[in-house]
Amino acid sequence: MPNKKKPSSLSRRQFIKGVSTGVAGTIATTKLARALPIEKLEKAAPPEGHLPLELKVNGKPYQLYVEPQTTLVEVLRNELQLTGTKVSCNHGECGACTVLLDGKAVYSCHILALDAQGKSVTTIEGLLNGEELHPIQKAFIKKDGYQCGFCTPGQIMSTQALLLKNPNPTKEEILDGLSGNLCRCGAYPKIIESVEEAAKVK
Repeated sequence: MPNKKKPSSLSRRQFIKGVSTGVAGTIATTKLARALPIEKLEKAAPPEGHLPLELKVNGKPYQLYVEPQTTLVEVLRNELQLTGTKVSCNHGECGACTVLLDGKAVYSCHILALDAQGKSVTTIEGLLNGEELHPIQKAFIKKDGYQCGFCTPGQIMSTQALLLKNPNPTKEEILDGLSGNLCRCGAYPKIIESVEEAAKVK
């Protein structure tokens, strides 16, 4: 005969409420600590296991503390709220998280944030001129260079890196320049047309 369980003095609702409050408080405290400028953080005890990070993102300087294993995409999305950069494979294979690091295309999921120390990062948000879309963004819209759109920010950032290096690429050079970006929808013909259009108007 199974043993009878003793009635709990703490209801399930009370337990969940208490746990969620504690977790939320911990997250809020951690986020605040990470987001504060280093000068202010140094006046208090730094978060355990965190290291200082300084970098420029879309022209703005940032100073924060990060854990050594934190990736660049985690800083961009979770700390700076720049969610235009997407995470798909999270293994440095698909290119959805592509950003520019000192003008070169990199997988932000595959680079540690501390490796971007003192460098300049450009995300898809950084291509905007106020509310005005960048010519590459306009070209992708004009030529329907997307289907679901999830990989599009990475495709656009790789296009930007390519055109900065080679303003008038051939079709073969476009294929090579975007070879690190996968489109699971298979919109490659339209993506190529979009890059060709962007090269004309950029």
